[in-house]
Amino acid sequence: MNQTISFFNWRSEVNLNRADKIGEDLILFESPKQNVPFINPFKLDISAVIISTRGTMRGSVNLKSFSMESPALIVVVANQILELHELSDDYYGYFILMSPNTAHTLTTTFRAMYNLRSLVYEYPCVSLTGSESALMLSNFKSIQQMIRATDNINRLKIIELLIQVMSLEVENIFHNLTDDKPQTKKELFIKDFIDLVEKNYREHRDIKFYADKMSLTPKYFSKVIKEETGKSTAEWINSYVLLEAKALLKSTDMTIQQISIHLDFPTQSHFGKYFKNHTGLSPKAYRSQ
Repeated sequence: MNQTISFFNWRSEVNLNRADKIGEDLILFESPKQNVPFINPFKLDISAVIISTRGTMRGSVNLKSFSMESPALIVVVANQILELHELSDDYYGYFILMSPNTAHTLTTTFRAMYNLRSLVYEYPCVSLTGSESALMLSNFKSIQQMIRATDNINRLKIIELLIQVMSLEVENIFHNLTDDKPQTKKELFIKDFIDLVEKNYREHRDIKFYADKMSLTPKYFSKVIKEETGKSTAEWINSYVLLEAKALLKSTDMTIQQISIHLDFPTQSHFGKYFKNHTGLSPKAYRSQ
């Protein structure tokens, strides 16, 4: 199916006149709570690095929950869905938004160690020490200053190098988080299942498909998932379907029929009944609330 998806229009939410930017490839701004643009579930067409210096935040990235107390670092990769459930009144953060092309510079420096996308899927939020927070903030200020140095003939190259320096600092922070923490067979099993759901939930909502992929009977497969996660296989699948449905209803101008097609429902009516059964609201009512 060739369906063009429009994403959360962050361009209308971020005050670009007060941001430091290079087109839409790299945008830096700092923001208190009242100006934070990501409140409802939103699917993003950008990558975001958020350095939180004050306050607390509770949310999720692609259904992986996080709860953080500043100072902390949040990394969201393009095409993920971000939800903020709670933000303290004293919150303050520094935001770095990057187009996929710009983010590729950062990704390249991670490849010798691990796949960035997989890592931030697993750990979207990381607590920072005082020195790590100061270092990340220093990186932000250095990039910001160079964006403003429009008379510097090497400006773009220096900015690219500064982003690479920042990415190496992030790599070190994540390395410290994951170092010497081997996963058990059951943890790897659950991770493989969730990876499968993330890749296939639009087209496959039947338990047998996932059980076959994991080479288990549906009955035993369902038993293991429930025992290890506290949620049934169907609950996991439905969570992903509903998360994307909510994000598309809130953050795009796609019609309800287009959303039902995108999520592979046979008809708009089937999608409407499914959505209301799980949320208590029709798609139209949810979009308008």
